Amino acid sequence: MNTAMLRSVLKRSSSTASTASYLSSRGFSSAPAPERKVTVLGAAGGIGQPLSLLMKLNPLVSSLSLYDIAGTPGVAADVSHINTRSEVKGYAGEDQLGQALEGSDIVIIPAGVPRKPGMTRDDLFKINAGIVKSLSEAIAKYCPNALVNMISNPVNSTVPIAAEVFKSKGVYDERRLFGVTTLDVVRAKTFYAGKAKVNVADVNVPVVGGHAGITILPLFSQASPKANLSDEEIIALTKRTQDGGTEVVEAKAGKGSATLSMAYAGAIFADACLKGLNGVPDVIECSFVQSSVTELPFFASKVRLGKNGVEEVFGLGPLTDFEQQGLEALKAELKSSIEKGVAFVHGN
Repeated sequence: MNTAMLRSVLKRSSSTASTASYLSSRGFSSAPAPERKVTVLGAAGGIGQPLSLLMKLNPLVSSLSLYDIAGTPGVAADVSHINTRSEVKGYAGEDQLGQALEGSDIVIIPAGVPRKPGMTRDDLFKINAGIVKSLSEAIAKYCPNALVNMISNPVNSTVPIAAEVFKSKGVYDERRLFGVTTLDVVRAKTFYAGKAKVNVADVNVPVVGGHAGITILPLFSQASPKANLSDEEIIALTKRTQDGGTEVVEAKAGKGSATLSMAYAGAIFADACLKGLNGVPDVIECSFVQSSVTELPFFASKVRLGKNGVEEVFGLGPLTDFEQQGLEALKAELKSSIEKGVAFVHGN
């Protein structure tokens, strides 16, 4: 779901004809899109509300289920008035979590607390780890075959937490669990386009590694279209991409974190998952998944999405010396974050 698609969705209603034309323009037959239920866990929060809005605009969604511990009926009522395809239902409180999840094709998890000034993603761990663990247990029970899109930070730890919960319940399928690192890609594209003075809509930049600080490794040497940027410019772009979250936290001066851009990135990735489920060929995005690309059990790189989730995990391709150094430098921190998530489940 790119910017042009968002604009075009905003301009039209959810008539069958418009949905069919949207689909046929993207390689589908003109038959109605398959029924797809998407559930947002944490839908009343800072990311959850704009993410719910963006998923309501996606014509591939037929049922939109919004869950949070409180406040969701209001969000659901508000979003439900938008004249697009999906039916919206809101659920609040743990006793309604099962109902929210049943029959889900995709579960997006932005639940948890946001970063505040001076807070590292690690500080978030103590609170968000418990939330993710309990939500993962419910997913294992009510929709074990759903594609799970993990947004809750720290993603480097919350994805391993979900994996361990699913393993303990006998439902783990590594193809169906994703850490959403799309915001790193979105930032890398934006910053690169600004520096290279190219149209951002044409830009592609793979971002690998993890989803925090130095574990975020944008591969600007593989960016397209090519631009002759100096080593200093590449170093600065890399650091800005790694520190993008902090840039927003500081700009909001204690009143929030990157919620709007994260919602956009989450909607982009969920749209890619929907297209994959529906059989669209060659849907490729970066994501933090179970991986053998490095010696680490989880790693973000380009993946091909399909009817079962991950169809193929791509290698890193040729790296510059600077990128190779970045890769080696991130491994210890990423390994520690992964192990911390695993230990949390087994220690609880």
